[in-house]
Amino acid sequence: MGLFPEQAPHQPLAARMRPASLDEYAGQSHLLGPGRPLRVALEQGALHSMIFWGPPGVGKTTLAKLLATLADAHFVTISAVLAGVKEIRQAVEVARQQAAQNGRQTILFVDEVHRFNKSQQDAFLPFVEDGTLLFIGATTENPSFELNNALLSRARVYVLKSLDDEALSALLDRALNDTERGLGAHRLKIADEARTILLGAADGDARRLLNLLEIAADLVPDDGTIEVALVSDLLNDTRRRFDKGGEAFYDQISALHKSVRGSNPDASLYWYARMIDGGCDPLYIARRVVRMASEDIGNADPRALGICLSAWDVQERLGSPEGELAVAQAIVYLACAPKSNAVYTAFKAAMKDVASQPSHEPPLHLRNAPTKLMKELGYSQGYRYAHDEDQAYAAGEDYFPEAMEPRRYYQPVNRGLEAKIAQKLDYLRSLDQASPNKRRPD
Repeated sequence: MGLFPEQAPHQPLAARMRPASLDEYAGQSHLLGPGRPLRVALEQGALHSMIFWGPPGVGKTTLAKLLATLADAHFVTISAVLAGVKEIRQAVEVARQQAAQNGRQTILFVDEVHRFNKSQQDAFLPFVEDGTLLFIGATTENPSFELNNALLSRARVYVLKSLDDEALSALLDRALNDTERGLGAHRLKIADEARTILLGAADGDARRLLNLLEIAADLVPDDGTIEVALVSDLLNDTRRRFDKGGEAFYDQISALHKSVRGSNPDASLYWYARMIDGGCDPLYIARRVVRMASEDIGNADPRALGICLSAWDVQERLGSPEGELAVAQAIVYLACAPKSNAVYTAFKAAMKDVASQPSHEPPLHLRNAPTKLMKELGYSQGYRYAHDEDQAYAAGEDYFPEAMEPRRYYQPVNRGLEAKIAQKLDYLRSLDQASPNKRRPD
């Protein structure tokens, strides 16, 4: 636990450039623009407990600090990565002392709040409830999944967005021109193309932008210009934002799956490239692509499953980058293939019936009879061997349990091979209806 320190020498540029007012704050106009909800609450002095949800480097900690300054509140910050119930109790004691001695409200800012377990989240709820603390949490993960309902019911969630190029560019200019906190004393310029590359590399992250700018500035003499070559040399790691276990991970695999399902090969390739660029394991994507083949293409094009399995095999055998091309080929094939979720839907329906009904016994005529006793008990009696029947089909035969009405789980779509499968099944059902050997009457 600790307070924000006063500005210290040799602070990183990103720390020095923390805005001192809302006018200096970059981005989030949907929350802080005129008439927007958080701006109105600030202007009316109606602060409340809140959760800031957004990607790294968009100003969650900075905004919390600004709110404390504007409200003249005592500011205490803890990190859920390092802190526990002990630190929460210490924060409560500080809040009580501030209220008793100075009459000031205390804001408890919890960074990475999603890392607190349920009992830790519950620990400060009573003090939020009775007004001892005003709680502000920051998280990069979806609060609906990571925070308990009791905490969510006491705090309003604000979604902070990645900074666009306009906001990042304004921040870059402020850093270059600010003589007190920024780089203004060095009188640096930046080439237009270098600026464009730097903004792209920041990927919506203000902290990353300022860190890159500071490194570049250290390599340029006063009155110099930050050129394209220098910026390109700095960007050895071009990985975009991609948390392998977090929200961005599941958002991007979802976007890939939905693009394939939507028959858009170009968008499918884009999201695949984003995940590879972000450091996702290509074998994970290969496994998910196999799932897509069964779930969304199915028997409309049975070749899809084999192609995806082959791509997975190539990825395992050759590794990157050669294997990634095979996975890309499979993704494009899936996106262009006829679509059917008929098998997926049928399987779910069958599983639902099995889970909700008794454990029906197989009918006697479908059971094997390897012993004399089993034959005497009627096992396999009356079974019709399909290969001995006309068209290799035992018309009128019943394969469901006797206590269960037959179901039609599989409903082929009128696309790809399934259109022909549907025709065949309709024909076989017509044979069933006309058969004098129907085991179960209509």
